[in-house]
Amino acid sequence: MNSPPEAAASVSLDLDDKWTYMKTRGLAGWEVFPSYLEVAVPRILRFLEERKLRITFFIVGQDAALPRNAPLLRSIARAGHEIGNHSFHHEPWLHLYSHTEIEREVALAEQHIEGVTGRRVRGFRGPGFSTSTAVADVLAARGYRYDASRLPTFLGPLARAYYLMTSNLDWKERRRRGRLYGRWRDGFGSLRPHRSERSSLVDIPVTTVPIVRTPFHLSYLIWLSGHSPAGARQYLNMALASCRACHIAPSFLLHPLDFLQLSEAPELGFFPGMTLPLHRKLEVADSALAGIAARYRIFTLEEHALAAADSAGSGASEWTLQPAHEAAAQPPSLPEGKIR
Repeated sequence: MNSPPEAAASVSLDLDDKWTYMKTRGLAGWEVFPSYLEVAVPRILRFLEERKLRITFFIVGQDAALPRNAPLLRSIARAGHEIGNHSFHHEPWLHLYSHTEIEREVALAEQHIEGVTGRRVRGFRGPGFSTSTAVADVLAARGYRYDASRLPTFLGPLARAYYLMTSNLDWKERRRRGRLYGRWRDGFGSLRPHRSERSSLVDIPVTTVPIVRTPFHLSYLIWLSGHSPAGARQYLNMALASCRACHIAPSFLLHPLDFLQLSEAPELGFFPGMTLPLHRKLEVADSALAGIAARYRIFTLEEHALAAADSAGSGASEWTLQPAHEAAAQPPSLPEGKIR
């Protein structure tokens, strides 16, 4: 049985380019910013258009600063998707930055992202789910509506341990990545969007399965599907049923590598699910988003944040939140250089 039509979910994509994975992994050659955006972005936009979905794209500032990427990034905004800030340098040790460094990082990314897309950014997600109180303070001071940097799971340290065990990083670089994918205690964090106690900033976590707090973002489902397609489908159904039972409005996460095959990014064979053929990945993506759409109305994260803020003020449940805008409404095309 489907949930009520007013039940809402949000979908977002972290537009991590090839060089960001190489940098985090410590692979040589990332400094020249190798890219797969020319392949990934049109494919992702076509996939979303065919399903009439508008989502949030978190863009890395360094990619926005490269002139070669301008037409691709502009095409995302012109397709009606929300644009968010994914930091400038994409360093998962953002939580180690000083307040001044965080301010500079966020502002520089804003400058380039807004300049190339013509859209004001209102949301932020830290690279590698890296965040801190100082990050939240900077975002609030700069007028951001929400921070989507948390992943409430107990599995983050296990993922980090495996990642570091299979890398060739020296001790200094390993220490920098000491909070990659989060801490054990992050698993106890709230799954519900909520206002910060210090400001009007809304915290929207990437949703994990209630109670057990295991991830179910698309990369995880693709990895599971590589072992058992039926098991991956059952796991997603269980995750969504748990969210529905707990009145959680889920926030579902995508990555570009979910839409690429190994031959298109051979350096990134270490990423989970990269050995799966492209058609299998697209089948998993289609099945997952169809499953979410059957239970929820899908919105951008900004709409989710506005609705969460409204429901917090009225005392309404997240289960019955009223999204701020109609998902089908397409924003008008903007002249280059104009900020909306």
